[in-house]
Amino acid sequence: MQRARLAATALAAVAVAGVAAAVAANASTAQVQPAASAAALSPNAQNPNALSNNWYASAPYLMPQSNNPPDPTVVMAATGQKAFQLAFILAPDGGGCSPTWDGKSAVSSDTAVAGVISKIRGAGGDVSVSVGGYGGTKLGQTCGTVAATAAAYQQVIDKYSLKAIDFDLEEPEYENDAAMNNELGAAKTLQSNNPGLFVSVTMPGTAAGTGWFGTQLLDKSKSIGFTPNNFSIMPFDGGFAGGSAQTSALEALHGLLESHMGWDSTTAYAHEGFSGMNGHSDNGEVFTQADFQTVLDYATSHGLGRFTFWSVNRDRQCGASTDNGICSNVTQNDWDFTKFTTKFAGATPPQSPPPTTTTTTTPGGGGSCTAAAWNAATAYSGGAVVSYNGHQWTAKWWTQGEAPSTGGSGVWTDNGACTGGGGGTTTTNPPSGGNCTAAAWNSATAYNGGAVVSYNGHSWTAKWWTQGDTPGANSQNVWTDNGSC
Repeated sequence: MQRARLAATALAAVAVAGVAAAVAANASTAQVQPAASAAALSPNAQNPNALSNNWYASAPYLMPQSNNPPDPTVVMAATGQKAFQLAFILAPDGGGCSPTWDGKSAVSSDTAVAGVISKIRGAGGDVSVSVGGYGGTKLGQTCGTVAATAAAYQQVIDKYSLKAIDFDLEEPEYENDAAMNNELGAAKTLQSNNPGLFVSVTMPGTAAGTGWFGTQLLDKSKSIGFTPNNFSIMPFDGGFAGGSAQTSALEALHGLLESHMGWDSTTAYAHEGFSGMNGHSDNGEVFTQADFQTVLDYATSHGLGRFTFWSVNRDRQCGASTDNGICSNVTQNDWDFTKFTTKFAGATPPQSPPPTTTTTTTPGGGGSCTAAAWNAATAYSGGAVVSYNGHQWTAKWWTQGEAPSTGGSGVWTDNGACTGGGGGTTTTNPPSGGNCTAAAWNSATAYNGGAVVSYNGHSWTAKWWTQGDTPGANSQNVWTDNGSC
């Protein structure tokens, strides 16, 4: 299943340099391991930052060398997440059986990703590493035998002192029987040779749970006696209509685990995982915060073994660029989706700062034009005040690109000319999240644009008049999610 990522080598190089520079800049203050950010981790070093398995089971995917990687410690501080799934380990682009990052950077000589890992561990976190993925050539295709494949992956475990690893098995390797023998056999070998290693297997998802090749993967795992911590599906890029379609696929996978692995219901759920995609998928699906909440509720109520998503690199609202590899293309606060993984781990994400109070002068029939000039490129929420054409105007609901006037959609209220005089003072709280001080949403209450309510642990702002539309679960998308409170 394709997942958006940047192909530009130059941007990837800039990204690596940026992260490495950030590591160096923080070296004097961060409490890092002795293997400092500029050096590779000792192959035989124990990992004192090893976490409990709930964190590896919730670790969201992060590409440390491409797709404009964010500073992971910033994400940790904002979300409470302690672990990341670093992606991807591949065979060299030119062929061979040695592990590389993205087919380009040899693990044996790596210092850049080692620096990122040291920074995460210095902040009290840890990493898992994902092998495979959608693109590139996989080690299971090039190493030739189970033993050689396992030896290549053992180099990665030793290099970074790993306590967790993910096998992301996708096309075309997924359809290659010999390659799958190597990957699953290697996974079993690593599990045996590294006691306590958390091993996840991730594969494409369908409405039926997974496809024919996925059921073959399950059968092959059972035949060799391999039981990972979880089998996870990716229910996206397959015509999935939101969270309800994804939970339906997960329930179908539960049945497959029972029938193919011979597990009872409880055991099947405990070995089942979800790997989603936030925002717009490659195939035009849209997964919002409400969809993630739907799946999280299912995962926690059924005792699933994993909840993750692709990717932290995309967990931010788009700005100048709408490249689907570096932002979600949905309305969100930075790291909204990562907070769901923190909740799955059993922790509570940090609260957003309380909303700041702003005071604006709104004259009823005159007053100076103290409000900022209207800008066609700016999105205004209900209650926003602007100046335009010698008048001051107040937005009734969310708007962008419509010049203030008494016509059009009627979104703007003319407060009168602002050439002198006085006026009243209006105090508003902008929709910036914070503690849940707003009144709880009530289905019987009519809300005007700009109204702020609390619902399901989040603060929400109405874009226009509404009544009976549940925040986060209505087709008109009338509510803006200001984030958890």
